[in-house]
Amino acid sequence: MSRVSAMRYQPGTLSLLDQRRLPADVDWLTVRDSHQAAAAIRDMVVRGAPAIAITAAYGLALGVRAGEDRQDARARLLGSRPTAVNLRWALERLDPVPDEGLEAAAAEIHAQDARICRALGDAGAAFVPPGGVFTHCNTGALATGGWGTALGIVRSLHAQGRPVHVFAGETRPYLQGARLTAWELVTDGIPCTLVTDSMAAAVMASGRVGSVIVGCDRVAVNGDTANKIGTYGLAVLARHHGLPFYVAMPHSTLDRRCATGADIPIEERPAVEVRAFQGHAAAPDAVPVWNPAFDVTPAALITGWLTEQGPWRPE
Repeated sequence: MSRVSAMRYQPGTLSLLDQRRLPADVDWLTVRDSHQAAAAIRDMVVRGAPAIAITAAYGLALGVRAGEDRQDARARLLGSRPTAVNLRWALERLDPVPDEGLEAAAAEIHAQDARICRALGDAGAAFVPPGGVFTHCNTGALATGGWGTALGIVRSLHAQGRPVHVFAGETRPYLQGARLTAWELVTDGIPCTLVTDSMAAAVMASGRVGSVIVGCDRVAVNGDTANKIGTYGLAVLARHHGLPFYVAMPHSTLDRRCATGADIPIEERPAVEVRAFQGHAAAPDAVPVWNPAFDVTPAALITGWLTEQGPWRPE
């Protein structure tokens, strides 16, 4: 198993690894109600669609335990981030659960996600051709209940003794690839090379990359896929270079209410994330900024969607 964990739970307390402070500091933040859970999701203490869902599930249970109105807590958590459909999936799964059963149900969502990721990793590994794996954002144990999705496939390859080398894109503007994926892979001893986003085309052209594997925050019924901003460009580059482009997709990420990618809401983040990083200015304060957190990759550019149950095809 990975030595990396995004969260720990004991009755009454959820501890979240503060991913804003990695890799410089390994700090844990304590959550005891839905207000703190929603803030942790919104402020990206925790991120990654599955990890957000788990945090929301625990947050609802903790809110009820703290005496909050259940529907108010649910609405607060549901509105914390709009694009990742797993959050809604987890809260809807808890809807029929009585108050006294919420903590156990949230813990089962957490444990089930770890099982799903391991199954996805093992099943997806069979589809990865030889050569380096280019990935984007962070899709490992930090983004899930354990093992990971796209990085879960990498982790399964490594566990099986197959040679694997990850090319991690830095993932501007929040640098999840540089701060989180590189840290996670180094921690677990998986060979990797960090590249800037603008190097993606060059490294693909160099022959060092055999496939591109990314995660997802929401998949429409037709296969259009929302993922971290920059994913769409990688799919275009992969098509140009003749590389397979795979999406690691837990079934909880499929949104049957979205017919196409046009139906997926795209979160826009604060301008300061582009103008500065960790308090250091990188651009003039007055410059206008467009900062969508996600983009949508058309299904036609995706080679396959790899799930815990094997390949999925759009309906």
